[in-house]
This record gives sequence, C-alpha cells and structure tokens, in this order.
Amino acid sequence: ISISSLLLGTTITISSNHWMMAWTGLEINTLAILPLISKPHHPRAIEAATKYFLVQAAASTLLLFSSTTNALFTGQWDITQLTHPTSCLLLTTAISIKLGLVPFHFWFPEVLQGSSLMTSLLLTTAMKFPPITLLLMTSPSLNHTLLTTMAIASAALGGWAGLNQTQVRKILAFSSISHLGWMTIIIIYSPKLTLITFYLYCMMTATAFLTLKTTKILKLSTMMAAWTKIPSLSATLMLALLSLAGLPPLTGFLPKWLIIQELTKQEMTPMATIIALLSLLGLFFYLRLAYCATITLPPNSSNYMKQWRTNKPVSTLTATLTTMTITLLPLSP
Repeated sequence: ISISSLLLGTTITISSNHWMMAWTGLEINTLAILPLISKPHHPRAIEAATKYFLVQAAASTLLLFSSTTNALFTGQWDITQLTHPTSCLLLTTAISIKLGLVPFHFWFPEVLQGSSLMTSLLLTTAMKFPPITLLLMTSPSLNHTLLTTMAIASAALGGWAGLNQTQVRKILAFSSISHLGWMTIIIIYSPKLTLITFYLYCMMTATAFLTLKTTKILKLSTMMAAWTKIPSLSATLMLALLSLAGLPPLTGFLPKWLIIQELTKQEMTPMATIIALLSLLGLFFYLRLAYCATITLPPNSSNYMKQWRTNKPVSTLTATLTTMTITLLPLSP
C-alpha cells in the first residue's frame, strides 16, 4: 500500500497543473513514506519519522500558503503562472525545505540515519522528484540570486559537513545535499540539465545503496571488514563512489561537465569556478569511502571476525545499475 501510494502521489504531483493537486500529491507522498521510515521498532526510527513528518508538513503548508497568496494577488491557480514576488519567495523556501537545500538541510542527515538503507534510497531519490518537478515548472519566475546563493551554500555545506562523518548513510545524505546544489544552480538557465543531473544522481545513489545493502554496511568500520564478503562488489562500489564524486572516465563527470559548460556560456564563470572547487570537498570523503571499501586492511589490534565469502549471486538490478554508473559517459551529446 505504501509503495503504491508513493507512486500515486509522485504521479499526481508531476502531472498536475493546479496548485491544489500538486499539494495533494506531496501530502500523499509524505504519508506513504512515514510507515516505511518507522517500520523498524527502534527509537531512532520513530524519531526520524517524527522529524520527517514535522518538516514535510511545514513545507507543504508553506507551499499551500504561497500558492494561495499568488491566487489572491493574480487570480491564477496554474503552477506555471506563479508571478507574485512574495509567493515566489515562499515557494522557494517550501521547496528547499522539502528537498533539504541549505539552510533547511538539518533534518535530512538525521532522518536518513534513522531509517533503513532501502528507505534511505527512497528518501534520497524518489522523494526528491516531485519537489524538483515543481521547482522546474516555476523556475522562470523565481529569484536568480537567491537560488544561486542557496546552490553554492548547499555545495559548500554538503562538502564540509561530510568530511567528519563515519556513518555511511550520513555521508550519502551530505553528498545528496551537495548534488542538489549542482542541480539548483543550473535550473534557471537550463532545466533539462537539472533533470539529467537528477536522473544520473538517482542512478548512482541507487547503485551505492544497493551495494551497501547487499554487503550490510552501515559504518566505515564495518566497511573496512566487509571486503572479504564479495570482493568484486567492493571493487565496483569504489568505482561507483568515484562516479558519484564526478571523476572523468565515469558517468558522474557528465552532469558536472555540462553544468560548468552552461554556466560559462551564461557568463557565470566565477560561480562555475566556486562550485567546481567545492566539489573537491566531496571528492575527499568519497575517496575516503572508496579507500575504506577496497584499499585498507583494518588494523588487527582487536580480534575481529573475518567475514565469510557469500555464494549469493548479486542481483541483476545491482549489476545493471553499477555498469551504467561506471560506463555511461559516452552518452554525452
């Protein structure tokens, strides 16, 4: 029921023209993901579900408020006709709370840390889709300076805050925040690029989360000990993480390359330079993850159990996604 409601809510939001329908879809989405977050009977999970509910309810209320204000001043309920400056500002706030853009990012790592790996995957990919669609539809009328500032701040914070983490889910949460920064900076100039970036990001994150789920990794320390389970999978996990970081021969380089090119065309070279330098921060923690996954042997001071190799075949989905994550760069126009 929850998964079908998720699909239903997403479909309603992305196919609606009227603000009320978009809001309804977002609400259905929020209510459908809550049981999935709170399913493990654990205080952390319940806390994560509560935080998620409060944040998303506040964001939905703001969205409703902004569209009602716009309807009051212009008489338009159409999503693309959001023209009143106050409602544009309110909408930017609402969408950034929903997505977890800086300065409204605080809930996101906490919620991800409290939920299981598959729920985290849903939260980082599927739950970002409806708000990004709304941002895409309203982007021509939004405030450019505000969006650019928030994008740069997200890239910076996603890089800085991820440096000190040891929990893999939190690291992936901060990586999600910095990727959202890359998507937001380009949304005014080339909305299609935002969508390409989002799709590729979803694919790479899905690869990372599915691999982590197969090897049951939650922290860096278990990651160090898990290389004996499925060595080939650990190696491809390293490549997938480097692809998320955006290193050239891999898929993740494609969106960054196109975005920097587009920003330079729009004479925003300083912004392109800043955001490219900020992605180096992200590269550092991806490298640390990759290093833990494949290169280090943990210090043998404590007698830890060496994990047995599993005979379980890796799922076809993981294999396909991994291949696409590593080799999709020639797709580029």
